[in-house]
Amino acid sequence: MPSGRTVKLILYEVLEFVCLCVPMFVVLERFASLMSFVNVNDTTAYWLVVAASIAYVTSVSLFVWVPLKYFILKSRGIFKEVTNWRPVTLAHALLCTLPCFAILIASSKVQLDMGVLYDHFSELPVSLVLFALICVDIVERIRPYSLRGQADSLDFEGPGPVLEQVSTVSSHMQSNRGANGSEPRSEVTSTLPSGHWADMNGIARSSTMAYVYSSHSDSGSLSFLWVRDPRAELFLETFVFWLDTVEMIRVAGVQEVYNSNWAFPIYILSFFSILRVVVTPNNPMLASLGVIAQDLPFLVLRICLVTIFGYVTPILYIMKNLLTCLTFLYFHFLTKLKVFNRGSLF
Repeated sequence: MPSGRTVKLILYEVLEFVCLCVPMFVVLERFASLMSFVNVNDTTAYWLVVAASIAYVTSVSLFVWVPLKYFILKSRGIFKEVTNWRPVTLAHALLCTLPCFAILIASSKVQLDMGVLYDHFSELPVSLVLFALICVDIVERIRPYSLRGQADSLDFEGPGPVLEQVSTVSSHMQSNRGANGSEPRSEVTSTLPSGHWADMNGIARSSTMAYVYSSHSDSGSLSFLWVRDPRAELFLETFVFWLDTVEMIRVAGVQEVYNSNWAFPIYILSFFSILRVVVTPNNPMLASLGVIAQDLPFLVLRICLVTIFGYVTPILYIMKNLLTCLTFLYFHFLTKLKVFNRGSLF
């Protein structure tokens, strides 16, 4: 009887393979129906596209997907030292998501050129193509975790604020000098004044803001509401991570947008936004990539869409993109300027 580890591995691999194949088959079948309609119910065009989809999925599976999974699972070749990016999600984005978006763009172009409206693929890319990508993302993130038992070995936040002595900034500077070969000095501590406490990073906080940083659990009758498990939170974080891209692609399914040339930049910019999934979730580059590949392009595109088509996209997402870009610019660049780096300001 196979072990639980083997069963989990087989389950993950089958799920990822299904997420690779099913979107391609469904999107190409819809495209085949469109080609059959354009060619006056020509079944030859339909079956040619279906045969091409089967050939594509078979070739990709045998010559790309299976060797890639083998080298990753065996930790061989260039994948032996991979830590900052995820080859599986990159392969899925290039082998499945990119062809699906290309087919959707081609479908829009065919209908524009022929002057017909057969299918504007309103729900397909959002509900199927992106859901398959989200599933692959979740599988790759949850692989290191056990699916049974409590998450004892996972990283939880430590206890909340503690009213105790903490090291001062000068003591840390002195210890660093000692580590660099200078004269070592004993660590100096100072007791925090009344009404202050230290957070997990050792930063002194006012007691009036304790509720913002507190993570104490409750042992009373409502203790079940304080239960936390990163495995469950992982699913929520993943879907929240994709909400902006999902909304952007949903706009491409609106009939008046899909029947215009604006569908092309929507799918192209959305794919570049999807490439953020290649970076590991805790990579420091993820914040800057989010602004460069998603928020800034989406902000310009959404303003153009609202100007031309009206409120096809909610203003909330425009504000989200705008505030994200402004705060990133301010906290990463403007705060380093002398005029914003004075203690007397705010």
